[in-house]
Amino acid sequence: MPDITAARRPFPLILTVAIVGGLALGAVDLVAQRELPYPWANLANSSAVWAVGAFAIGAWVRVGRWQPAFAGTVLLVVAVESYYFAATLIQNDDLANLWSPTSLIWMVFGVLAGVVFGTFGAWSRSVSLWRSVVGLGALGAVFFAEAGVLMRREPEYRADGLATAIITAAIGLALILLLGRTWRTRLLALAVAVPLAALGFAGFTLAGFGS
Repeated sequence: MPDITAARRPFPLILTVAIVGGLALGAVDLVAQRELPYPWANLANSSAVWAVGAFAIGAWVRVGRWQPAFAGTVLLVVAVESYYFAATLIQNDDLANLWSPTSLIWMVFGVLAGVVFGTFGAWSRSVSLWRSVVGLGALGAVFFAEAGVLMRREPEYRADGLATAIITAAIGLALILLLGRTWRTRLLALAVAVPLAALGFAGFTLAGFGS
C-alpha cells in the first residue's frame, strides 16, 4: 500500500541529491579508512554502511514505483567513482582505477545494492505494516550478515575483525530500535531480520566476501 500522504519529489531533485550523496559517500569513506583508529576504520570499509546510503535516500524519496531504487543505484555508482577519484587526489593512485575492471565490478554491486536497499528504504516509510517491517528488518539484516562474515574469516583475519563484527551487529540492532515507529514494528523487524541475515550471509559468501 503506497503512502498517499507523502508528496512525490521532483525527479531533478532526486537525481541531484543522489549524485551529491554519492560524491560525499565515496570521498568520506576513503578518508575515514585512512584517518579513523581501529576498529572504526574497518567499519568505514563496510558494505553494510554503504547499503545505509541507498536505504537512506530510498527512505527520503519514499514514494514512486521506481524512483527509490533509481536514487539508491545512482548514489552507490557515483560513490564508487568518487572513492577512486578521491584515492587519486589523496593517495596519488592511478586515475585509470576509475574505469578498471575492479571499479566496474563494484559498480555492478552498487546497482544491485542500490535497487534492493533503495526499495527497502522506501518500504520502511510505508503505511503498510508488512512493508515497513521487511524494509526495516532488511537494514538490520545486512549488518548482522556482515558481522557473521567477519567472524567466519580465516584465523589470521578473525581476531582483527571480531571487534568490528561486534560493532556492526550492534549498529544493526540499534538501527531497528531507533527507526522502528512502534514496538510491534521493532519486534517484527527483528524477527524478519534473522532469516534475511541468513540470506545476506549466503549472498556475501557467494560474492566472495567471506574470506
